[in-house]
Order: sequence, then C-alpha cells, then structure tokens
Amino acid sequence: MRNTVIVGAQWGDEGKAKITDLLAEYADVIIRYQGGCNAGHTVVVNNETYKFHLVPSGVLYKNKFCFIGAGTVIHPETFLKETEELKKRGVDLSSLKISPLATITLPYHIDIDGISENTSGKNKIGTTKKGIGPTYSDKVGRYGIKVQDLYDEEALNSRLDAILPLKNKILEKVYGSKIYTKDEMIKYCKEYAKIFEPYICSEWVDKLTKSLKEDKKILFEGAQGIMLDIDYGTYPYVTSSNPIGGGAATGSGIGPTHIENVIGVTKAYITRVGEGPFVTELKDETGEKIRTIGGEFGTTTGRPRRCGWFDAVLSRYCVLVGGLTQMAITKIDVLNDFDELKVCTAYKDKRNGKIYKDYPTNINLHNYLEPVYETFKGWKSDISNAKTIEDLPENAKIYLNKLEELVGIPIKIISVGPNRDQTIIIENPFK
Repeated sequence: MRNTVIVGAQWGDEGKAKITDLLAEYADVIIRYQGGCNAGHTVVVNNETYKFHLVPSGVLYKNKFCFIGAGTVIHPETFLKETEELKKRGVDLSSLKISPLATITLPYHIDIDGISENTSGKNKIGTTKKGIGPTYSDKVGRYGIKVQDLYDEEALNSRLDAILPLKNKILEKVYGSKIYTKDEMIKYCKEYAKIFEPYICSEWVDKLTKSLKEDKKILFEGAQGIMLDIDYGTYPYVTSSNPIGGGAATGSGIGPTHIENVIGVTKAYITRVGEGPFVTELKDETGEKIRTIGGEFGTTTGRPRRCGWFDAVLSRYCVLVGGLTQMAITKIDVLNDFDELKVCTAYKDKRNGKIYKDYPTNINLHNYLEPVYETFKGWKSDISNAKTIEDLPENAKIYLNKLEELVGIPIKIISVGPNRDQTIIIENPFK
C-alpha cells in the first residue's frame, strides 16, 4: 500500500496540481476530497495549460478512476463549464465520477457570500465569493442539498420545505436580498440533475472497496492549503473545509489506515491570496519581483498574490497538523536571478523582543511579529533544465538542504519549471 495524499503546505496556490498530475501517471485512482470551485489548479502539458477548479487533474490521463468525494461542495454551473471545456479540448471524461454525498452550492449561497463579503469592510475574509463558505455552513447546519437528493423527488421536496422558509427569511431580513420560491429551486435542481447524471457514482462504496482489496494505488488531491484549514489555519481568514492530510479520510470515504504518505507541496518562497496574517510578506521591490517572475496571480480570481520569503516556522507547524511525511518544492526556478535569499527561522515580538520558534496560533499576536531571517547566497543561473539534484548549482543545493533541515522532513520532489518534464523526482511514492 502506497496510497498518497497531496496537500498544500502554505495558503494554497503552491503548485499541487502539477505534483498531482505527475503522480497520477502512476496511480489507479485519483480522489478530490475537499473544497469547491474556489480552488484553482493549473497544469501545463506539452506547453498547453489546463485550469482545474472541481475536476481532479488526473483526468488528463486515460483509464484512471477520478472521483469527486463527499467532502467537496460542487457549484453545478461551474462544473458544467469546466467539463464542457475539457471535452472540447479532447479530454476523455468517461472515468470521472461524483459522490452522491457531495453537497451542492445553490444560488442563494452565492448571494449570501457576495453580500456578506462586500459589506464586511475591514473585517472581510477575502473569499472568492463563490458561495463555498455558506454551502459548508449549511452542510454542517444540516440544511444542505446533496447530489443524491436531486434524484429523489420526495426527499428533495421534503428538504426544500424545511430549508427554504428559513433561508428566505435570512435572505430578506438579514441581507436584503431576493428570495427564492420552491418552484424556482425545483427548476434549478432539475437542471442540476441533468448536469450530474453522467457522472454520479451510486456504486462508489463497492468501487472504492474493490480498489483497496485489489491494492490499487490511490492518490488523494486536496484544495487550498493547510494554513487555510478551518481548524488549524489562520482563523477566521481560512476556507470552510479541512485541507490537511486528515481531511483526505473524511472527504473521500477511505479511512486513515489506508493512507501511507502525505506530501506537502510548498513553493521555494511563500504566497497568500486574500486577507489574513503573513509574517514574511514583502511589500517592496523584492516582493514585486517574485510576483512578476512567478506569475503570482490567482487561478480562480486573477487577484495578485502577496509574496514573501520562505517561512520555516509556519512549515514546521504544517508538518505537524498536516501529517506530512515528505515535501515537494515548487517554483524554485523563480529565484534564479536573486543575489541573496532569506529564510525565516523564528518570529520576534516587536513589543518586547520575545522570540517564537514554534508557530503561535493567536493571529492577533501576528500583528506584532517580525521575521528572524537567515540569509543565503543566490545561484544566479538558470536551473530549468536540471534533471537531477547533481545538475543544480551548489548554492541551490545548500538552500534546499537548509529547508529540509529546518522543516524536519525530506524533500522528495523539486519542480524547476511549469512543464511535466521540468521536475526532479528523488523518490516516487508509487514505485
């Protein structure tokens, strides 16, 4: 058993899709286990760029069972647009399936998300306004509509009778928004049923049970990153699900005893989209240089990402709560043209000089923290054609060795460019 989870080990946008795409070649089953269409995964194959939001990026390979698990929330219109675009580009989606237990993002979820974010002022979270948070809120509050409800008229009517009166009262009285009639919602749901019908996998229990019994190789694909986890991230500036390694078990339906590896994907620097604390953020020319060279703009929103030096304090925390067993480093080539690089090894409280070597979870404290850096010489050369560790310049090796030492787990994959073949795989978890 070498079943492997891919998780983001920063605030998302770490390049998980490329690592998932690379390892999917060796896997038999690829499962997207949490998040919604607020996720953006970019894969470059033969100089062609594919952008994924809900569909597991493993669909680019033939004969792979690709499954969207119960831990996800699915916006039907986005799913339809994404699948139609993939089919137009010749991607075979016959192996793509959806759990009947996945929860649906409905029109009022998007209404609520947009209005609440727009009226939050300085307290805004920085959501993508895709309705993800309200969908998860309804799921936890037991007011959600699941994919399987679309195909049971009695169940759907019962659910809507229970949900709509309360939801409409909130829409009208709290948000001053339009309300929805039951007939409108039934019409929406009938359309959604058509969208999902080719993909719903009612036999998912049997399918996954057989995969385990036959020792199939399973790859679990997460969205966002550990620092956006609803429990362990920089709350409240987080997503509404559990991107950590443990989330793979609850979101997929496959228990933790069947998972061996958890690969944390992190850039050779660090980025964040949206609001929230970011101790190593660079608000100067260096930060702008990283953003420009790295093309650091959100896949889903196009928003410029905040950029900063690598944060080993944060990364060690991610190793613990994310259950990480190894690391994949991406975008190290972005640092090719820097005279020197910095790595944060501790935080210092500007008020009293107190040093924090372990990550403090009280985000209010982060307003007073500044990074303590260790400086390294840059390599000032193009590494995009490196095929092995030996091909890297000495200063690049020193930098990577230090990251490995500080974080405390081995680096097994190094991405030196956007294409599949621009990757150094030191150890493949499926081999």
